[in-house]
Amino acid sequence: MPYQRTNALNYANENKERFLDKLKEVVAIPSVSTAEEHVPDIQKTAQWLKEELLALGLDNVKIYPTARHPLVYGDWLRAGPRAPTVLIYGHYDVQPETPLDKWDTIPFTPTIKGDNIYGRGTTDMKGQIVATLAAVEAILQAGDLPLNVKFIIEGEEEIGGPNLEDFIASHTDLLACDFALNPDTGMLAPDTPTITYALRGLAYFELRVYGPQQDLHSGLFGGVVHNPAQVLADLVAGMHDARGRVTLPGFYDAVIPLDEEERAELARLPLTEEFYLHESGSPALWGEEGYTPAERTGARPTLEVNGLYSGYIEKGSKTVLPAYAMAKISTRLVPEQDPQEVGQQLRAYLAENAPPTVTWELEQLSGSVASLSDRQSPWIQAYIEAAQSAWGTRPLFKREGGSVPVVVHFQELLGVDSVNIGFGLPSDNMHGPNEKLHLPTFYKGIEALIHFFYEVKSET
Repeated sequence: MPYQRTNALNYANENKERFLDKLKEVVAIPSVSTAEEHVPDIQKTAQWLKEELLALGLDNVKIYPTARHPLVYGDWLRAGPRAPTVLIYGHYDVQPETPLDKWDTIPFTPTIKGDNIYGRGTTDMKGQIVATLAAVEAILQAGDLPLNVKFIIEGEEEIGGPNLEDFIASHTDLLACDFALNPDTGMLAPDTPTITYALRGLAYFELRVYGPQQDLHSGLFGGVVHNPAQVLADLVAGMHDARGRVTLPGFYDAVIPLDEEERAELARLPLTEEFYLHESGSPALWGEEGYTPAERTGARPTLEVNGLYSGYIEKGSKTVLPAYAMAKISTRLVPEQDPQEVGQQLRAYLAENAPPTVTWELEQLSGSVASLSDRQSPWIQAYIEAAQSAWGTRPLFKREGGSVPVVVHFQELLGVDSVNIGFGLPSDNMHGPNEKLHLPTFYKGIEALIHFFYEVKSET
């Protein structure tokens, strides 16, 4: 087995340019899941993946239609029933490329500049998919896989994965596994391998405040009709106190305090105040008192306003008192917080604080619970060894501020934890203009995955 690992690593090193060409091929397909005009591109990408899985020699390769965009499945189960089975997750859809005027390259024309490849989907997450396919190919060229492998690659992650949960629930036998590999998180720096062991949940709302039946003349009615925009501003302002804590009643009741060991582990992360100031361009930081930036963004719940609308917002002036105002509000949740309960807490806050001069409506648009993986599992311990082999350093453990619902689906429907890794960097402009992937990290990621698949075998 040691010589097979060496041969696989040599194969990966010798085929870097071919793997890069594969990445260029799939990035060039504009698989934007939110736009109807890109449905043919979605289908083309699914077919591309099917052909790649078949070329690897996988079995049971199939495109599964859903109510919107298809999923791609394939497996290699020849390691036998005593070997562990990994379910590898990915998504082939990407965000829209707008705003085009902010790009320095053409979004769907992959472009190499220095050590980076630029293009929409390079880091989120076509580069991660290609890295995983490349690692599997390298191992198969050196012999057999030391474990059973299943792939499930969806096309709706960027629109919330509306059909994924139902697919998993109705295909539990097909997707049965010992653990999942989710290479859709990332690394903190090129020389800092990272394991994301916790992901926050989400509860997303639209709040609408209504006043008069129609927009009114602000000179004739201002001062006698309560302005819905002012009411909304007051309500939003009151959702945090002077210490940066969310004021919804009962919001922190289910939150599990961080113990000293975990705080010490999080303190190893290079997520300092200086890091956030540099990455955000903000003049100063803000947040809940008593917690470091790494703790605030990964281990504490938050409430944010994602959008505001009311009245006249075009160029020039129009003196209206608006008929209504709207806010998009999201809460990021930690383990044990329930999205529906948070919705009830927000309703309770509004019932207590909204004045009788307006009416309001609250719609909960989405919700997902947080996930927490066992840092001592054999699968995570295997990746620690793999990362040390590839990078020469122990990976950091990180709580991620964002939400990845598939990790929760795997826990609740398949009963398995996920190893959440990835090779994207904070500077890769995920979802933004000039999205890129750092190629040395991409190649190092392939190497780490090869080590990982062999280490998993040795852990069982």
